[in-house]
Amino acid sequence: MSEVRVRRVYEDPADDDGTRVLVDRLWPRGLAKATADLDEWCKEIAPSAELRTWYHHDPDRFAEFGRRYRSELTTPERAAAVAHLRELAHDGVLTLLTATKQADVSEAAVLADLLRSAG
Repeated sequence: MSEVRVRRVYEDPADDDGTRVLVDRLWPRGLAKATADLDEWCKEIAPSAELRTWYHHDPDRFAEFGRRYRSELTTPERAAAVAHLRELAHDGVLTLLTATKQADVSEAAVLADLLRSAG
């Protein structure tokens, strides 16, 4: 099974993070691109603006957010991005990064679950 982790992009990287991929649509506030310790920025996989606005990181809406987001991930552009992340996870540890304060109820958590289940 692939090891897929979720971390905040603001946290110091761990030696065993493997490939570090930012999955937010917007660049994190206060983080300089020159000093960001990540391998890729996969912004095309982020939820739509409409879904993000509706969700507003309300933990009570997380289950429905996850359902709607998984549906969005079937669109061609996002499906290609999911396939790319699956390849990265297959090659070793993959750490999905997000600026969200509650990473456990973020798009990164939904993606990690999806990638783990595809093992």
